[in-house]
Amino acid sequence: MLSLISEKNDIPVHENNLFESLKVRDFRLLWISSACNAFGGQMRAIAQGWLIYDITQSPLALTWVTLSFIVPFAIFSLVGGVVADRISKKNIMIYAQLINGAATCVLAYIIFLGKVDFWHFIYFGLFNGAVGSLSVPASFSMVPEIVRQQNLVNATALQTSTFNLASITGPILSGSLIAVLSAGDFDTKASVGLVFFIISSLFFVAALAAVFMNHQGRPVSTTKTSSLEDFREGIDFVREKKLILGLMVMGLVPSAFGKSMHFLLPAFNEEVISGGPSDLGVLTAGMGIGALLGSVILAKAGDFGNKGRMMFRLSYGWAVTILLFALTENLFPAIAIGALTAFFSSLFGTLNMSLTQLATSQHIRGRVMSLVMVMGGITPLAFLPVGAIAEHSSIKAALIFTAIMLALSAKLMDRVFPALKRIDRGH
Repeated sequence: MLSLISEKNDIPVHENNLFESLKVRDFRLLWISSACNAFGGQMRAIAQGWLIYDITQSPLALTWVTLSFIVPFAIFSLVGGVVADRISKKNIMIYAQLINGAATCVLAYIIFLGKVDFWHFIYFGLFNGAVGSLSVPASFSMVPEIVRQQNLVNATALQTSTFNLASITGPILSGSLIAVLSAGDFDTKASVGLVFFIISSLFFVAALAAVFMNHQGRPVSTTKTSSLEDFREGIDFVREKKLILGLMVMGLVPSAFGKSMHFLLPAFNEEVISGGPSDLGVLTAGMGIGALLGSVILAKAGDFGNKGRMMFRLSYGWAVTILLFALTENLFPAIAIGALTAFFSSLFGTLNMSLTQLATSQHIRGRVMSLVMVMGGITPLAFLPVGAIAEHSSIKAALIFTAIMLALSAKLMDRVFPALKRIDRGH
């Protein structure tokens, strides 16, 4: 077993302590950086989704904006993982967040002036997707270098909990600000622009937190090889390790359908439950509460048995709750069922990611994480038919299709990668 931690972080292990990983200073700073980034991202999702649907009244427009981020993110993650394994991960995180904050500030100014259109969000998504492809593999691969192996599930779950906490408070704040400002002296575009200025400041704080980290995340190996050779090594590693390949595919194919529910929320909010921006914020926050509960439970669980079987059970539960969500027509039932949906989604995603990290050697973890991001390019294949069904049929029909495909894809993974069910304790 590889040693993933330096001596200065060699602290007593108490797996069931929810905040165990936060005892490590560098993880606290990484956590703060991730929290600011997550909070800003959740606020941006609500503000952006509301404004785009207000401008276009098209579910497909929401789909294309989502894809504008995902496609370059997947493509350039090929480079991101190699970069993360060759140079300082800390510097990657700092510069990526600074660039992200600057780009968001520019978009905020355009929106505030009322000159924004659909294509501005496309360009912004393409740019930020490329930037994110560098920072995400670096931050993900840095976690196992900072905390002990025994606490990796705890650390991953804490990060997920932070993201989910942001998904509770971020949408409520974003939706409420838009509603309040729009009712006052500002129109909708100016209100969204002000929210985007707040978001850009959060990205700058994320960069500042990374500056104070001691751990540089430098490459373990000093072997001089080309970037192409490094990338090929990552592919060869995954090809040889069938279990890792199975975990990667399991984490992406069902999720490609399950996560398509999220970009439909602005359309669902307006067309099905006739909600405003504050209702959209509350609906999204309810899902954040469910997701937070799921990640907290996993953080407390420690190293439990039958992890493989649990992944499949969670995927089927996720599909059932999406189906129930599709049948709701009022805000409060939608909040409750949406929270349950996010609960299953959070448990599934966090468990899958932690197992993938545990099964991957440190020297190649950045490249493997980048391959995970590249394989995320499968996601648009699900988003396009879901968006088309929503555009030409109904939001409910699109959600029902999503639930069915999620369940069927999970069943397919059971047949193709039967070893996944045999994953027990550890990895």
